[in-house]
Amino acid sequence: MADLDAAVSDCFACPRLVRWREEVARTRRAAFRDQEYWGRPVPGFGVPDARIAILGLAPAAHGGNRTGRIFTGDRSGDVLFAALHRAGLANQPTSVAADDGLTLRDLRVFSAVRCAPPDNKPTPGERDTCAPWLHREVALIRPTLRVVVALGAFAWASWWPVLRQVYGVRPPSPRPAFGHGAHWSGTGAPELLGCYHVSQQNTFTGRLTPEMLDDVFAQAKQSAGVD
Repeated sequence: MADLDAAVSDCFACPRLVRWREEVARTRRAAFRDQEYWGRPVPGFGVPDARIAILGLAPAAHGGNRTGRIFTGDRSGDVLFAALHRAGLANQPTSVAADDGLTLRDLRVFSAVRCAPPDNKPTPGERDTCAPWLHREVALIRPTLRVVVALGAFAWASWWPVLRQVYGVRPPSPRPAFGHGAHWSGTGAPELLGCYHVSQQNTFTGRLTPEMLDDVFAQAKQSAGVD
């Protein structure tokens, strides 16, 4: 896993994403002007024998792209790791920096696209170019992985190619629609749970509440056999 994480961090495959992540790291947000940004692809985070995986969209420009750890240093991460702490899957409720002491239990977190995209919108081509990193990461945790929580419709759609590439399982046709609480299960592959993304657009408006997150992670733990 360490070798994979290092390889992910050294990827330059998508010119538009490389330009954007490096521009953000140079110009910086005023609140972080004194910090050195990571400005590279962001690898996954968590244990290599995870029974639960959380699949997101992509790193945030001033979150993971700044700190070098997925969902770290932004409001989305604040909401996500607080919920994971309540669920007993994280040792602390905050994720502010790569050296803050955060550890995860039975869990790995990663994204479909590993670089911060402009406007948080990677292109289909960028998603497909980045997909082999996701496939390799899932292959490494395949022996223990039981449940995947997809944060948002983009992550939900990004999971189906994993079934074919990693598990040799034909994706369902038609594809199940994404929704909060959506569930899919099939023979020979992990269960898939849908969850609204922990973006400010969802959490500030009440579309996604802490109670809704708690329910999703309780279901994930039960399905994965995590106490």
